[in-house]
Amino acid sequence: MAVKETVTPPILARLEPLVTRLRRYHWAWPPIAFVLGLLGFFLVNRQQWLGGVLALGLVLTWALLIIESVASKWLSRRGRNAALPRAAATFIAQMVHQETLFFCLPFFLATTIWTSGQAVFTGLLIACSILAILDPLYFGLSNRHRWLYFLLHSLCVFVVMLVTLPIMLSLTTGESLVLSILAMMFFSLPSVLGLLGSGGVTRWLAMVGLLIILGGIAWTGRTWIPPATLWLSGSALSPGFDTAAREPSGSMVLTPQALRSRGLYVYTAIRAPRGLREKIYHVWRHDGNVVERIALVIHGGRDQGYRAWTHKQNFSGEPEGRWQVDVITQTGQRIGSVRFTVAANDDATVADGRIQRPPGIPGWNIRHVLGKNVE
Repeated sequence: MAVKETVTPPILARLEPLVTRLRRYHWAWPPIAFVLGLLGFFLVNRQQWLGGVLALGLVLTWALLIIESVASKWLSRRGRNAALPRAAATFIAQMVHQETLFFCLPFFLATTIWTSGQAVFTGLLIACSILAILDPLYFGLSNRHRWLYFLLHSLCVFVVMLVTLPIMLSLTTGESLVLSILAMMFFSLPSVLGLLGSGGVTRWLAMVGLLIILGGIAWTGRTWIPPATLWLSGSALSPGFDTAAREPSGSMVLTPQALRSRGLYVYTAIRAPRGLREKIYHVWRHDGNVVERIALVIHGGRDQGYRAWTHKQNFSGEPEGRWQVDVITQTGQRIGSVRFTVAANDDATVADGRIQRPPGIPGWNIRHVLGKNVE
C-alpha cells in the first residue's frame, strides 16, 4: 500500500513561532489599523498616493490570505502538508479581519446618515469589529459556527473593496459597488467549498446558488450602504446664487408666496477622491413624495468639496409642508440630505445662504489632526 509523502516546508516551520510571538501583541493591532484607516480617510484628497498605498497594503494582505488557503488545499491533495496549523491560520485570519474592519470603520462612521437605514449597516460593522477583538467569541465562531464565520469573512471582503477601489482606481460609487459584490462572491469561493464539503454536481449547484443569494442581498440592500468615499461637506439654501464665485447669496423666509415668486437654490459641497468623476442626483421630496430629480456631475479632489447646486422655480399647487433634498448616487446610495419647512407662519425655514457644515468627522481635515488652523 502506497503512503503519501508528508512534507512540512521550512518557511511554515519558521512562521509558527513568529505567530506565537505576535499573539503577545495582538491587542495593539486593532488600534493601529483604526489609526491607519483615519489616515487613509484624511489623506484621500491631500495625499492620495499615501492613502492609495495604505489601501493597496490592505488588499495585498487579503490576497496573501486567499493564496495561502487555496495553495494549502491544492498541495494537501498531492500529499504535501503545506498548511499552517489551524490555530495559527485562524489567528492570522483574525488579524486580517481586524485590520479590514478597523481600517474601513472611519470611512463608514464619517459617511453614514444615522437617521437612515445606513445606521444598520454601520452598526453591523461596529458589532463585527468588537467580535473580531474578543477571542472567545471570534474563535468560537470559527470553530463552531462556520456559516456565521463565512458571512463575517464575506462582509470583510465587501467593505475592503468598497473603500479601496475608489481610492486606488478612481472608480465611481456604482462601479465600486458592483465590483465589490463580484469580489465578495469570488473570494468567498474557497470558504463556500469548505462549508459544503463533497457532493459532486449538487455541491457545485449549491455553491453557485449560495453565492448568487449573497450577491443579491448586497445589491438589494445597497441603499442601506453608505458611499464610503463620498460625503457632504457643506450645504445651504438661498434665493439667489453667484455663479461666478459659486456661492449662495441672499436671504428670504420660505413662505409659499416667496417660493412661487423667487424659487429656491439648494447648494451642496461633496468631498470625493481626487480624479473621481461621478454623476449624482438632487432628489426633491415634498412630504416624502418625489417631485423632481436633477442630475449633476461632480469631480473629486477639492478640499472643500465639489460645489454643485440646483434651482427649483416651479412650486405649483400647495408647497406648504416639509421638504427634503436628498443627494444620492446613481445606485441609490444617499450621500446626504438638506431639509427645510415651507409655511406661512413662524415655522418657515429661513434660507440665508449660509453654508452649514455637518457635524463629526466629515467636517475635519488633516490640519485639524495636526493641530493647525484652517484658512
